[in-house]
Amino acid sequence: MIIRSELRNNKKLNQQFLKKSWFQVCKSFFKVMFKKSSKISSLVLVGIFSVFVTTASAIDLDEATRTVVKDGSGKTVVLTPEQIKRGKRLFNATCGACHVGGITKTNPNVGLDPEALSLATPRRDNIDGLIDYLKNPTSYDGLESIAEVHPSLKSADIYPRMRSITDDDLYAIAGHILLQPKIVTEKWGGGKIYY
Repeated sequence: MIIRSELRNNKKLNQQFLKKSWFQVCKSFFKVMFKKSSKISSLVLVGIFSVFVTTASAIDLDEATRTVVKDGSGKTVVLTPEQIKRGKRLFNATCGACHVGGITKTNPNVGLDPEALSLATPRRDNIDGLIDYLKNPTSYDGLESIAEVHPSLKSADIYPRMRSITDDDLYAIAGHILLQPKIVTEKWGGGKIYY
């Protein structure tokens, strides 16, 4: 039924129908349909493949790469693949608008790269330091509170996205920030030359 209606609409196949047997016409029809659908099928397969490759990347990181500094004394922790995935998702959803690629859009002089984090007062190049900052943000020199202009748990009434953030979420976000320089190297915090 479908083949006949398609044949009526397609002049080329109508002409073939008059000259060839029914079997040959069906064969020609399916060749034409296969060519059209093969492009769509290949796009679907590429999409599925890219999803699986992207989700596997967090699991493929070795333990040395997943190890980040926990506190100011130098104690380290190993992030789990779940924390890495969660941290990336939360960072992109809550911080990614202003901190694409580890830069700070509102103040390009201060980024999220390891050097900038280590020069802040107090140091923010460890998980505990970043969690403290996300709870109660201060200026780079540590003298003034900037809770009114930077999303934090202290200013959750101003920044609704911060209302549902838990301590585990903050830990995952901090882990993501500290892990990125190991994964994307100089691109993290590199600025306009990369993004």
